[in-house]
Amino acid sequence: MLHRLRQWLCPDLAIDLGTANTIVAIQGEGIALDEPSVVALHKGSRKILGKGTAVGKLAKQMLGRTPDSIIAVRPLKEGVITDFELCEAMLRYFIHKARHHSRGLRPRVVIAVPGSITPVEKRAVFNSAERAGAGRVYLIEESKAAGIGAGLPISEPMASMVCDIGGGTTEVAIMSMGDTVVSNSVRIGGDRCDEAIVEYMKQHYSLRIGVQTAEDLKLELGSAYPLEQELTGEVKGLDIISSIPRKAIVTSEELRDALHGPLESVLNCCKQTIEQCKPELVADLADNGLVLTGGGALLRGLAYYMSEQLGIPVRVDEDPLRTVARGTAICLEHLSQWRHAFDNGDGDF
Repeated sequence: MLHRLRQWLCPDLAIDLGTANTIVAIQGEGIALDEPSVVALHKGSRKILGKGTAVGKLAKQMLGRTPDSIIAVRPLKEGVITDFELCEAMLRYFIHKARHHSRGLRPRVVIAVPGSITPVEKRAVFNSAERAGAGRVYLIEESKAAGIGAGLPISEPMASMVCDIGGGTTEVAIMSMGDTVVSNSVRIGGDRCDEAIVEYMKQHYSLRIGVQTAEDLKLELGSAYPLEQELTGEVKGLDIISSIPRKAIVTSEELRDALHGPLESVLNCCKQTIEQCKPELVADLADNGLVLTGGGALLRGLAYYMSEQLGIPVRVDEDPLRTVARGTAICLEHLSQWRHAFDNGDGDF
């Protein structure tokens, strides 16, 4: 009865703290907030614009478009907090926005983080969340949350493999009997793909474009596998030689060439994970295959590319952007059952 009363007064939260996007789910209600992990502030004072409200979608619109006095920044890079003060402010804003009421209580919070972060980086997440208004804070690995969110039978005595391609990191894990058997992580994700497109345009077209333009180009034309009908699009940027605005026509084949390096790194991470796994579990993967989650999984033809290279079935989760958040929310709903999978910070130091 007391537990139900507490949940009514102050529902617990599940947070997917991503490099590109932060998603907040409320216990019993589902996903309540999904916004970019971006903060806009005055350069000199580091004061957040709009009395602390220039966070998320509003701040992302300013990326690459602000005057010198204003900067739009991401407090996380490659899945790790790089600016503690801004991350704390961002979390406080998101937690306050997601909750309808608090009645003075601090919610318990489960946060999904990359499996490769160090104890010091974990402590930074704990401290930022607690100062942002959280009560008890638990951490769960993104790959495990992705497996749960994708509905994989990770509690069964068989191999379940997941590859979560986020903005800053790629998490690959093989799970069985409710725990991770082997996992790997590389600090390569959607952001590195955008940077690869920026570099390709500079090298092959002498055209300077922004990261946001590169991301739009990736969504519009990007692919990992040859398409039945190749696509063509227009890109605008600054001519490096003449320093005047110019347009160029780019094809999906060229974008595929630009993305080859980052995709090869993701593929190698998957191969290494399989190589480290026991033969009995590897045999399960021939039937169960691999599930792709995260924003990077939306790249056209990625499942075909991975399946061809790995020799196992590969599928994309039905809502890859929110798979980790769903899994974290499920763990929150069954806190006692999944408590063993959490890191509560007691053993960091």
